[in-house]
Amino acid sequence: MESPYDPAGLAGMEAYVEELRATFQRVQDEGPALHERAKNLQVTEKSADGLISATVGARGDLIRLDIDPRVYRRPDARHLADSVTETIHRAADQARRQVVEIFEPLIPREQMEAHLDGDLDRVMTQMATQLREGGAIPGA
Repeated sequence: MESPYDPAGLAGMEAYVEELRATFQRVQDEGPALHERAKNLQVTEKSADGLISATVGARGDLIRLDIDPRVYRRPDARHLADSVTETIHRAADQARRQVVEIFEPLIPREQMEAHLDGDLDRVMTQMATQLREGGAIPGA
């Protein structure tokens, strides 16, 4: 009678389990320091004309907004609002990129980006792909 277990598949699963264990250990060892770096991250961007400065935190939350009084020399509320919005968005995008870079030693870039985007479908698809490629899903 043939065994229902595939030794090659089992070896692949064991290798993948060992890889997961090593990754988990790295997360435990390095994760807190990386988390602290990310938590304390602040990014400042200036508008194209240099009259607006926006500082955001790791999540893109506005921490500080400075508007140079020279903006009143050309009173244009729409331009001011657009410039403030664009400057904050650039700062938030830069903060996001830096958070991804901070965690890249532990979390693959694509997976971190999907997580930050709140894209659960993409996260789950990436995890399933990793499992298949790691040999943890026999026959997949």
